[in-house]
Amino acid sequence: MKIAIDAMGGDHAPKEIVLGAMKAAAEFNDIQITLVGNETKIKEYLTNQERIEILHTDEVILPTDEPARAIRRKKNASMVLAAQLVSDGKADACISAGNTGALMAAGLFVVGRIEGIERPALSPTLPTLDGEGFILLDVGANVDAKPEHLLQYAIMGSIYAEKVRGIPNPRVGLLNIGTEEKKGNELTKHAFALLQNANVNFVGNVEARDLLDGVADVVVTDGFTGNMVLKSIEGTALSVFKMLKSALTSSFKSKMAAAVLKPDLVQLKAKMDYSEYGGAGLFGLKAPVIKAHGSSDANAIYNAVRQTRNMVMHNVSQTIKEVVEKETTQVK
Repeated sequence: MKIAIDAMGGDHAPKEIVLGAMKAAAEFNDIQITLVGNETKIKEYLTNQERIEILHTDEVILPTDEPARAIRRKKNASMVLAAQLVSDGKADACISAGNTGALMAAGLFVVGRIEGIERPALSPTLPTLDGEGFILLDVGANVDAKPEHLLQYAIMGSIYAEKVRGIPNPRVGLLNIGTEEKKGNELTKHAFALLQNANVNFVGNVEARDLLDGVADVVVTDGFTGNMVLKSIEGTALSVFKMLKSALTSSFKSKMAAAVLKPDLVQLKAKMDYSEYGGAGLFGLKAPVIKAHGSSDANAIYNAVRQTRNMVMHNVSQTIKEVVEKETTQVK
């Protein structure tokens, strides 16, 4: 199995990307990793090249670049070359922690969309209080959506939850402003009707306040709403930990209490750590394309590789293609 990684994308590239790749190569002896980027900079941190090779390029897509234009103009950028390796059949999947919009453009224009998928979805796995996590899609690949898109999101999310996350008969919820069937706007009302008749375990409407309680294994929404929910969850988690840190260091007594509570707090932080779940999959493409968080450390990259490996092993893209074809035929 061959995985291409954009070594120059992200806030801590190439160091953390290289360290994460080495950790993954050491753990999984059935993968071959190609690090795409500046060879000199990569080799500063690459202490073990077993099952790791380098594809050199000096060109990089910056966070400030306009996504579609960057893909067209920077043909030799590390992210584009990683996607091209997949398109050429020289890699089974690719990973990048770089510019999200550019990676989505590379996925669409270089890797290609599965026939029958109208809109791919960007789909992270977010933590829940029980530690199981849930898949939220879409979180920004498409700000607008039709009911049929949400149906496809539900199908793709269900396949991923079952095949990669090992959840039998995953529960699918439709994000809405209330749990009643008739709640919501025209998009959610029509999507509700489609999901009721789809071959997924649809549990109805779910509210944002219940997401971290694990109300569903897969939650579908349009990209505009999903991105706001994602940013709200991330921001709230960071703020809560900052407030805890401030409260537990405000006095000698609280510092003593913090020392006692430290193991539990570390465990709590690990439970809510996005990096333990890997990256956000761009579902609906011909091969797995994974967007790692921009601030990914070595552990996050390692988990993104683990996630990607599982997607390739379980042939997720082909399964999505087959199920969507069948479901689309039934809907028509």
